[in-house]
Amino acid sequence: MTDDLAARRCEPCVEGAAPLTPEAQAPLLALLDGWSVVEGHHLTKRYAFKNFLEALDYVNRVGAVAESQNHHPDLALGWGWVTVTIWTHKIDGLTESDFVFAAKCDTIL
Repeated sequence: MTDDLAARRCEPCVEGAAPLTPEAQAPLLALLDGWSVVEGHHLTKRYAFKNFLEALDYVNRVGAVAESQNHHPDLALGWGWVTVTIWTHKIDGLTESDFVFAAKCDTIL
């Protein structure tokens, strides 16, 4: 299921659009593995790696996808871990594209 979501393209959000409701978020979240919706506002997931270099490599791959999709997450990097946090800044909440981007993050591991 994640692959179907990951195959989609992140679509630009129209300024002033309403963020997804919790009811609209739930079926999209069900397609993802290990992601959490925090306060109905953003998606987050922490990935574990064997060392800093593997974590950094993953951050660089996420960055390349972010540029290609014009959809940019917040990334936190430490020794053996990366946390990805996603929301649509333009509307200060979640859109379908945020879930699409989360699925893409999972497929590039």
